[in-house]
Amino acid sequence: MAKIIPFQAVKPTRDKVSLVASRSYQSYTQAEREARLDYNPFSFLHIVNPCYKYAKEISGEARYQLVKNRYLEFKEDGVFVKDKKSSFYIYKIVDRDNQTFNGIVAAANVEDYQNDIIKKHEDTIASRESVFKDYLKTVGFNAEPVLLTYPDNNSISNILAEIQQERAEFEFTTTYRDTHYLWQIESETHIKTIIDTFAKMETIYIADGHHRSSSSLLLCNALKAENKKHKGDETYNYFMSFLIPESELRIHEFNRLVKDINGLTKEEFLNELDTLFRIENRGIMPYKPSKAHHFSMYLDGEFYSLYLRKTNYKFTSSLEALDAQLLYQTILKPILGIIDLRSDKRIDYLSGKKDIINLKSKIDSGEFKVGFGMVPATIEQMKHIADDGLKMPPKSTYIEPKLRSGVTIYEF
Repeated sequence: MAKIIPFQAVKPTRDKVSLVASRSYQSYTQAEREARLDYNPFSFLHIVNPCYKYAKEISGEARYQLVKNRYLEFKEDGVFVKDKKSSFYIYKIVDRDNQTFNGIVAAANVEDYQNDIIKKHEDTIASRESVFKDYLKTVGFNAEPVLLTYPDNNSISNILAEIQQERAEFEFTTTYRDTHYLWQIESETHIKTIIDTFAKMETIYIADGHHRSSSSLLLCNALKAENKKHKGDETYNYFMSFLIPESELRIHEFNRLVKDINGLTKEEFLNELDTLFRIENRGIMPYKPSKAHHFSMYLDGEFYSLYLRKTNYKFTSSLEALDAQLLYQTILKPILGIIDLRSDKRIDYLSGKKDIINLKSKIDSGEFKVGFGMVPATIEQMKHIADDGLKMPPKSTYIEPKLRSGVTIYEF
């Protein structure tokens, strides 16, 4: 049922791909961004930050037009070249921890997203959807694929393994010590097998990229309304995706940092927690939970373990059993008074991929008062919540792999 098709990617030339590829704009510090913009004329950051050379800030439609101009300049200069035929692309990452990710870069159908064949597990913010839709409409391309996941499949795995015996079109290592590879799938037999295999899948799931997906739907609707000859096969009916088998997805938690304990004394706060949790003071030794419904807490220079008293708490849905939701319902909202997890300035999030010492350091610095850790959600939980039509709280998962921008580009 899932409609996954090949497309004509725009890609950097082989000799420049390592210079072009970049992380997401927000992931760089200001100093890192400026260094790359000052000393690497081929970085994709020049496209997404086109105002840098003018040393001024430009926003809205004027900025989007400059992004488009920089992109066209890269094409005119031969940095980017569009493939002559539609293909699938195998993208492989071997990270510094020797974790390997293999997937297919392809075009996923917007209608599948609308009809819940491509399932979601996170809410999106309407204003962000609209802004990104306007951006896409003006620039005419997307350089960051949506991360989709599907059940492991032998037919697809065999094709990937076979093609990876050949020399990769791209192979480059980043300063993060991650090595990236790209192969182009041009065989009509392989392409048909991939299309037919996905067509037999009833559902696939968004792992990362909910706003990119929802913005693509808005873009499709807008361009369809403007196109009197709309047929349904136009490129705007699809969005670029990276499809990875469930077994290769890596899910990390997001730990929570809170700036105060809502006017309570330490003793009052611990007494409130005691109603639903068994509390043990672990002292100065870092503690990280190993089971669902167990949490770590760092407060006033000491670690605590919090174990849910299950006799006092009943789960009525797949969402309520999710630790990020459980923490919100039992501590963040009723005790600490944090209602809106998206907009409350008293809470921040720290990827669980970073060591628990990072959480400790932020609290010891005085920036935050208390921190909470949890175990990561599982792929089964994510799917169950999506199947039930429910949505996880924001920052419930930090998901890998993270692809580089500018390696494959999808044009509308």
